[in-house]
Amino acid sequence: MIGVLALQGAFRMHCEALARCGVEAAEIRTAEQLERCHALVVPGGESSTMANLLNTFDLIDPLRSKLAAKMPVLGTCAGMILMAKTISDGQPDQLCFDAIDLAVRRNGYGRQVDSFEADLDIAVVGQPPVRAVFIRAPMVENVGTRVEILAEFDQVPVLCRQDNILVSSFHPELTEDDRIHELFIQMVAQSEV
Repeated sequence: MIGVLALQGAFRMHCEALARCGVEAAEIRTAEQLERCHALVVPGGESSTMANLLNTFDLIDPLRSKLAAKMPVLGTCAGMILMAKTISDGQPDQLCFDAIDLAVRRNGYGRQVDSFEADLDIAVVGQPPVRAVFIRAPMVENVGTRVEILAEFDQVPVLCRQDNILVSSFHPELTEDDRIHELFIQMVAQSEV
């Protein structure tokens, strides 16, 4: 089962995207629900608020355990921040799970008024280009050697993969183009083989 962390952000839109791909997703709010997941989507939102909610709902340690067990994760925007190794411009005690070897800067592309859309060529999903929506998006500042860069915007990585972790600076759930979710579903299927 693919779960979608349903504490904040556009989690329902991720569920809808997965449904269009033929996969039923479950909204995850408790450790018991998380335990039943084979994969997880961590949506966008506000990363420090999401970290506080993970703490409030006692999900930090269960999520760490699932990540240590190599559960596939798709992290978008704030989800990328939470999955990263290090965070710039975060709170001094900002939570990150070190699931992918990236250093990211919160709001690296600017504030809400600086939000934008761009067409991205992403070879692993084919043509046409993917329309990507960037909202207070994190900017990747450093990439570890095991990280595969799948897409860039202005020569900065915006879609990256390492093992079972797929992260994006943008919000793939905000368009009708489900190819990023399909890519994640393929990763989940390969991890279960």
